Amino acid sequence: MATAESPIDWRRAEQVATHIAGRHGGSDSSAFVDFSDIIPRLEDQIEETTGLRSLAGPATVEVIDRPAWIRANITSFQHMLAPAIDEWTVKMPTSGWAAGVSRQVVGAELGALLGWMGTRVLGQYDLLVGRAEDDDAVYMVGPNLAGMERKFGFEPEEFRTWVLLHELTHRAQFTGVAWMRGHFTNLVETSVRLANPDPHRIADAVREAFSDRDRAMQQVRDGGVFGLIASPEQRELIQQIAGLMSLLEGHGDVTMNRAVGKLVPSAPRFAAVMQARRKRSNPLSRLVLRLTGIEGKLNQYAAGERFIAAIEAEAGPHAVDVCWLAPVNLPSLEEIRNPKNWLDRMGALVG
Repeated sequence: MATAESPIDWRRAEQVATHIAGRHGGSDSSAFVDFSDIIPRLEDQIEETTGLRSLAGPATVEVIDRPAWIRANITSFQHMLAPAIDEWTVKMPTSGWAAGVSRQVVGAELGALLGWMGTRVLGQYDLLVGRAEDDDAVYMVGPNLAGMERKFGFEPEEFRTWVLLHELTHRAQFTGVAWMRGHFTNLVETSVRLANPDPHRIADAVREAFSDRDRAMQQVRDGGVFGLIASPEQRELIQQIAGLMSLLEGHGDVTMNRAVGKLVPSAPRFAAVMQARRKRSNPLSRLVLRLTGIEGKLNQYAAGERFIAAIEAEAGPHAVDVCWLAPVNLPSLEEIRNPKNWLDRMGALVG
């Protein structure tokens, strides 16, 4: 995987991630559930609940182990970061002892993050940024699902159906709204292209952080350390991406709990356990989550749900449908936090 030019040792990232994920056990994908018969019914219920139907045809669901999840996400990172890596190799030394050590360190850091996440992710809709338009996948991480089922006494078929419904909702969002995938990938690719390893920019960011600590902490909460050192242009993109992801994650949770119908009688309990799981972490874990930006990701679920609840209370049960009409209708992160601002901006569209 690794190349001489890359500032990231991808092979090292995979090795570290697989080692960390393996230390937590869960190599077995017991209680396998075959979803092939239920997928059409779930997609019908998503369409009935949201009006969204994937334009890419029926979903294919893969039940995978942690190493496979790690490899899939490293592939996504490689595609996503390719433009930035091309620029970094021009600005940074790519040969010699120091460059080799740097690649190892960055690879190990990325691997540590993926390894930790690989023990917690239950399901994932993977856009596989940079690949073919029809090359998407819905993953269910078997060992993590089985671990949750054993720990909390969840009925496997119910729990996996519930998790799958959330991921299929994401697939409907990205493949049922014609412009969504292109809009999202353009935001990410633009942000990556603007990434700048210039040490002078990092030094300036540190000085700015000390002069306005409250603002700096908010930047870290929204985008991790990257949010702190980002340029104004990148911060604007972070805000747009965070607003979009809050909407999609909140909408995914709302849809998941509305569309299950009688398929998952235990859905309220699953939701309560998952909400408690997102909040529960020790101080060191919370620090890591904040610095890496994962805390912001976890907060997106609750923020998005609150946004949808607020606009529905004001403008009816289909208020969120306005978001799918055009990119300009998407809420910013500030509007996610203050739904009335979005309602005022949309005006007659939500009336």
